[in-house]
Amino acid sequence: MRWIRGMWVGRVSEVGGGGVPAGGVPSVRTLSVGAASAGATSAGALSAGVASDATAPAGVGPARGGPHVSAEVSGALLSLERLNVTFLSPHGDVHAVRDLSLAVAPGECLGVVGESGAGKSQAFLAALGLLPTNGRATGRALFGSVDLLTLRQPELDRIRGARIGMVFQDPMTSLTPHIRIGDQIAEPIIRHIGASPKEAKARALALLNQVHVNDAERRMRQYPHELSGGMRQRVMIAIALSCDPVLLIADEPTTALDVTIQAQILALLAELKRSRGMSMVLITHDMGAVAGVADRVAVMRGGAVVEGGSVGAVFKAPRHAYTRELLAAVASVAAGRAGESASAGAAEAGASTNVGAAEAGDSAGIAAAEADAVVRAPAAGGRGTVAAVVPTLVLNDIRVQFKVRTTPFGKQQTLRAVDGVSLELAPGEALGVVGESGSGKSTLARAALQLIRRQSGRVVWFGRQVDALAQNALRPLRRDVQVVFQDPLASLDPRMTAGDIVAEPLRVHRPDLDRSGRDAAVVRALELVRLDPALATRYPHELSGGQCQRVGIARAMVTRPQLLVCDEPVSALDVTVQEQIVNLLAELKRETGVAILFISHNLPVVRQLCDRILVLYLGRMMELAPAESIYSLPLHPYTRELLASAPIPDPTVQPARLTRSLVGEPPSPLSPPSGCVYRTRCPHAVAVCAERVPLWEADGVRSVACHRWRHLAL
Repeated sequence: MRWIRGMWVGRVSEVGGGGVPAGGVPSVRTLSVGAASAGATSAGALSAGVASDATAPAGVGPARGGPHVSAEVSGALLSLERLNVTFLSPHGDVHAVRDLSLAVAPGECLGVVGESGAGKSQAFLAALGLLPTNGRATGRALFGSVDLLTLRQPELDRIRGARIGMVFQDPMTSLTPHIRIGDQIAEPIIRHIGASPKEAKARALALLNQVHVNDAERRMRQYPHELSGGMRQRVMIAIALSCDPVLLIADEPTTALDVTIQAQILALLAELKRSRGMSMVLITHDMGAVAGVADRVAVMRGGAVVEGGSVGAVFKAPRHAYTRELLAAVASVAAGRAGESASAGAAEAGASTNVGAAEAGDSAGIAAAEADAVVRAPAAGGRGTVAAVVPTLVLNDIRVQFKVRTTPFGKQQTLRAVDGVSLELAPGEALGVVGESGSGKSTLARAALQLIRRQSGRVVWFGRQVDALAQNALRPLRRDVQVVFQDPLASLDPRMTAGDIVAEPLRVHRPDLDRSGRDAAVVRALELVRLDPALATRYPHELSGGQCQRVGIARAMVTRPQLLVCDEPVSALDVTVQEQIVNLLAELKRETGVAILFISHNLPVVRQLCDRILVLYLGRMMELAPAESIYSLPLHPYTRELLASAPIPDPTVQPARLTRSLVGEPPSPLSPPSGCVYRTRCPHAVAVCAERVPLWEADGVRSVACHRWRHLAL
């Protein structure tokens, strides 16, 4: 972090194309506390002009060259008028926001949607005076009658954190690591309201309870690194609400979270909007998130608004092609296989019908689903009846444990990351492994790749047991086993060009190839992942996130492997890019016959690609079944909750889904519950669930570990 122009400025981010650095992301303390020189004066003088209620809906203006709708709306709380944001760089000016006009009325939620580089975040950072030193903003940003762009830092500090709260995207880098949670929440209360430390601590505790942080008194004494991602985001929301702001700006508040925690955070934001009557801006790339919370939506692309209106109107009849593209991407993920399309609303209605039929005792429906699953089971190179071939990968009773200390001098405890997981992966099959963070998905993948030590279990590649093989004996086999990592940028060497990155495995596994042979193989690999070979001379920072991930896939495919392990390969990407990458993997599977172990926390994404799905929770297997059976009639309550938590881009359905979101977070893997590890969050738990670990029971082509699955399926 650096102290610049009276504020802390953090990591470098990107705006626009070409990976040009735009500047820093501010610390949360910049917004809630203000500059070091700022006083604790009330914001009353500056907020006096804010209207108390709206007489007309706020307008949204489209891009330059199209029909402009004025943002000067009677009673608007925040109006951005002809806002332009430009960043100076050695490569020339980068125009992040172009003639942006939009407004937020009191009590409403405006969803601002678009892909990375659309200018969503930069527009509101500019309005709050949080641009880095190379950023320039012109136009007007009216907060009531006050133009925020004309205010000096001390004047802005009386508004930021007091009248306008902001929730940043990454809570871990936004919270101060060496300050306790309670002190971070109390700090803006003391500065802006003038409360005593004792009063501020009491208010901080009340805020933690309001945002549904369990065991709030203990959390007050903890540091950010001791909390989960969902808990840290709730703390961020508590800080933003600490001084009762009239406007809350939430910048991608759910991007890095599990699907169940995403649903909880969105439900919390909707609840806070209702209970406090405050205005809200929800910045996101996910149309499903907007559908459940926002009243109006503004779709941004290339720094300008291309479409705006009520959520119902935009979702029902989108006018702009880009809006239709965003909705189609989410609907495709929610609907099914890559290349298939269906209405998200119909999918939701169908799921409700299936669950209702199951609860009514429709055993015929279960039998039909299982019969369909047998027909659709994968074979080498595609779907159909499974042939009697040697499995590509076999994992038998894998157990992985770690010794950890919760305090520097405390006693070592055993963390069971993977607890008795078994699976088989056939040639040409795609098997999805899903679950929340901490469920053991990535640990299982590392164990399968022989990258970490196991306590017990057996690993077999292509019919050969590899447990006892020395590294020199294992190395030739690694040519046929490759991996695609989660973060497309961090997994590529920034000092190497894309071509050199793709060629690197050939230098290890194909030393017989000369330079021309390697270059030809690199061109084929880039074309295989639908990348222009001309991009081979570019460095990772000169590529988009989707292009970087394609380079990572090309690097994995250049040796023509038989097994591809994908560890959360799309979680860091925009929804449209997610669809492209999943479609690409599906095409590679069909064209090359490669087997894929696909790890994700997002069940709808897995549905597009995978033939079968394994659900993990706290390192244990919950359910294993053909993909269509999982989505039509899930047997385990946890599988049902994962499906119910996935956002649906339908404003008539999604708000009700949020009210039913799964409560709480997974317990600590250091002290898992007795019996069934899911019982503390399961709405169907009974006494036997605490007494005995459920058996792993097979039912045709499906397997499940639940004491009550037969009862719940009726």
